Amino acid sequence: MTRIESEMQTINSSIETVFNFLSNFNNFEKLMPEQIINWKSTEDTCSFTIKGMTDLSMKIIKRTPFSEIVMASDGKTPFNYELIAILKTITKDTCRSQLVFNAELNAMLSMMVNKPLENFVNILNRSLKTKYE
Repeated sequence: MTRIESEMQTINSSIETVFNFLSNFNNFEKLMPEQIINWKSTEDTCSFTIKGMTDLSMKIIKRTPFSEIVMASDGKTPFNYELIAILKTITKDTCRSQLVFNAELNAMLSMMVNKPLENFVNILNRSLKTKYE
């Protein structure tokens, strides 16, 4: 199992606000880097293409109010994975966020996609921070 953790970010918003934003895939397009194309989403599912790499689909499989959102691969994807958003309260108006990407990758594929996936989760988490500045 490959595990990639984003940098921890301090968000200038309440944990409830950030949790509600992340609980809806329709909001995720605002966080995506420019390499993401063909974005499609509902509240619970999304699909997109990483330019020059592959098509991915996800669905939200678990929402633990104000602390964790678990998203998992859905449909035809090149490998099984999950993306976990972890939130922690700092004060009533600030929280911390971290994204964790877990994937079932063979050693060769892991070497090829580890750095791009690390960049991806860090960009998503930094974009979330920027949204609330």
